[in-house]
Amino acid sequence: MKKKNIIAAAVLAAAVSGFSGATTYGQSKSFKLGQWTEIESSILKELNRSYVDSLPLDRIMRVGINAMLENLDPYTIYIPEEENEDLQMMLSKTYGGIGAIIFKEKDGNVIINEPYYGSPAWKNGLRCGDEILAIDGVATKGLETAESSDRMKGKPGTTVNFKVLKAISGDTTEVAIVRERIHIPDVEYVGMVDDTTGYIRQSGFTDNVANDVKAGYFKLKEQGMKRLVLDLRGNGGGLMNEAIGIVSLFLPKGTLVVTAKGNTPESVREYRTTAEPVDTEIPLIVLVDSGSASSSEIVSGAIQDHDRGTIMGERTFGKGLVQTVKPIVYNGQLKVTTAKYYTPSGRCVQAIDYSHRNEDGSAGHIPDSLTHEFKTTHGRTVRDGGGITPDVKLEAPTYSRLVYSLVLNGIIDRYAIKYAKQYDSIPELDSFHFTDEDFEDFVEFASTQEFDYRSSGETLFDQMKKALEEDGLADSMKSELEALQKAISMDKEEFIRLKKDEIIPFIEEEIAVRYYYQEAGIKVRLRYDDELKEALRSPVIDFRASSGPVQKQA
Repeated sequence: MKKKNIIAAAVLAAAVSGFSGATTYGQSKSFKLGQWTEIESSILKELNRSYVDSLPLDRIMRVGINAMLENLDPYTIYIPEEENEDLQMMLSKTYGGIGAIIFKEKDGNVIINEPYYGSPAWKNGLRCGDEILAIDGVATKGLETAESSDRMKGKPGTTVNFKVLKAISGDTTEVAIVRERIHIPDVEYVGMVDDTTGYIRQSGFTDNVANDVKAGYFKLKEQGMKRLVLDLRGNGGGLMNEAIGIVSLFLPKGTLVVTAKGNTPESVREYRTTAEPVDTEIPLIVLVDSGSASSSEIVSGAIQDHDRGTIMGERTFGKGLVQTVKPIVYNGQLKVTTAKYYTPSGRCVQAIDYSHRNEDGSAGHIPDSLTHEFKTTHGRTVRDGGGITPDVKLEAPTYSRLVYSLVLNGIIDRYAIKYAKQYDSIPELDSFHFTDEDFEDFVEFASTQEFDYRSSGETLFDQMKKALEEDGLADSMKSELEALQKAISMDKEEFIRLKKDEIIPFIEEEIAVRYYYQEAGIKVRLRYDDELKEALRSPVIDFRASSGPVQKQA
């Protein structure tokens, strides 16, 4: 594999080198492009004739294309024909299938983890913990997870046959399910969080989400909503026209939302609200964090620049690049960055450069000396440099290394499935809470699972000890190191019990989803959402007041 990568890199490097070396003043882009493609073609032909082994052309092509595009930006990517369905899933969150999330242990059967409410899986009685022994006569035990998923998906209207071991009864039964077009909604939750505050949780910007937000608004108004929280935390974006549609709900028709600027003066386009708004007066809070990107930043930037609402949370991700999907030869697609976008005040949300990034990829700290001032509609100062800085800063929750390990290693998922196999039902959601006895059961279960349960302190100790060994100092400090290691070490059960209050909300959410489906998970999450609670305690600020910000309690 290493040799193939070297070959591909050599092809690409030679092509790029030829491209750069031949560049002289006055040459057109077309000339340079022609020269580059001619060199690349010549190298590949010579390799095909002369290379000692059979040339892995498919892999060279993919590695070379990916390496070329990675030198542009992280969002310009090549999508071959066989991955077009994944692209459609990304753009529309739709696919043909039975509507369930599956779980599979290595060498085990497929387990139904979460059926979507109202899906074909749900209609046919599949529930969390049910094991799929065979799909259309093919045993699942020897299949990879991806292959199992692919066999369950298919054209809507077609039938897939399952052999199922039921979780509660232990019976084995045959189930024939007609596939449907499954749509995973971007509006995950609509509800009242107190007597006067409506809440809409939005996770993406795929087709028709603006209409879903609009429907959510009217539903909440009927329930007495007097202010609205639009939660865009963790929303990585999507279709620009859906972002414009959401801004159109709250600002007058014809209001500037975003400007896109490509590589020519002719490419500059302004995008404005397209319909009559539903409400230009209701107090509006938009929650954002470092995971709010792209279309989330279009919405929050427009609301902020027009002083229409209060942006609360953390600074957003800082992705101000517009991608367009272009068809290319052999039914492939190129998702290419065609423009940068600018908020109504003129700010470019794109981070100044890719080196100023946090570990999660979001915009890192940029000193004010490198940024520029812009003015909102009513004269407030805002700055560029990467992302949208909130009007009200909220502290995001932090979790211990243990909690991340339990979640990412699927320990809590496995426990929720085990729980669902044991209990046919749980109390109504409002009265469901994980008891001390339940938690001891979880501790016992987790202690049998393989995962890295070290604390952050222990991982730092291990790094320090390794560095001391490399420097030849570990032997002289042996007794001190042993004493320190003994002091900071905890066994698995002890550490899990110590982090009980952190872990329980995650367990409750996962169990609630297994019995009351996806919306129930959001409801449980809201119980423990200190960031939202702080936002609700913060006064709503009317930035449109001529004499300056006016605080109102709603």
